[in-house]
Amino acid sequence: MGENVVGIELPKGLFSGKSAIVTGASRGVGRATAIRLAEGGANVVVNYLQNHAEADETVNRCTALGVKAIAIAGDVSEYNAARKVAEKAVEEFGGIDLLVLNAGIWEGAPIEEMTEETWNRVLNTNLKSAWAMSKACVPAMKKRESGSIVLVSSTAGQRGEANYSNYAASKGGQISFTKALASELCPKIRVNCVAPGWIETAMVRPVFEDKAYEQSVINSIPMKRIATTDDIALSICFLLSPWARHITGEILNVNGGAVLCG
Repeated sequence: MGENVVGIELPKGLFSGKSAIVTGASRGVGRATAIRLAEGGANVVVNYLQNHAEADETVNRCTALGVKAIAIAGDVSEYNAARKVAEKAVEEFGGIDLLVLNAGIWEGAPIEEMTEETWNRVLNTNLKSAWAMSKACVPAMKKRESGSIVLVSSTAGQRGEANYSNYAASKGGQISFTKALASELCPKIRVNCVAPGWIETAMVRPVFEDKAYEQSVINSIPMKRIATTDDIALSICFLLSPWARHITGEILNVNGGAVLCG
């Protein structure tokens, strides 16, 4: 689940000479994005929180494509940890060109049952980490010829999600943060966002153990399929690349038509 890739290769020179950081890259969308960036020629920093073995697997799959890649553990919702990731990237690769803010968790509860810990954990992981990594990386990115940042939000940030008000708030915050940074960092650094719907990842896999529910989700999507991690990774790579050189402040919906909004 989530490993199906689109049968197309990115041009080897698309990100040649570029250095990228991908947060939450030990698995899922983060891993798929790191691999696609490596395919396009970027050196990659694989940030992860706990799972060293999975992070190493991502690194191995990147280096097999002929680039350099390193794994760096760190809770990037804390600024000091984010700063260390940025410093290590500069030390290893000479600078930072591309930043993918993907670290995220999906935990919720009805509002009257939600604990302060659950609220804070989700907001910190999903939203505060975007601030911390941006603050840590932007100075180095400004020293390069150009830079690009992509945040990974969600349809939940656009339409809300019952019983996951904390998650929806964090993802809506990412969308507003994208627009604010886009205007702040122009013209040197472009800042965009993808807003996926359902994706085949380990994070949602337990929900789809109920096959009837999974089918109901598929039926609700006009494209009649759930996105793979590679679907999202390719969208992120588009926004990071020169193909999108005149796009900034954009929220790219990658949801199979499930949520139609400008």
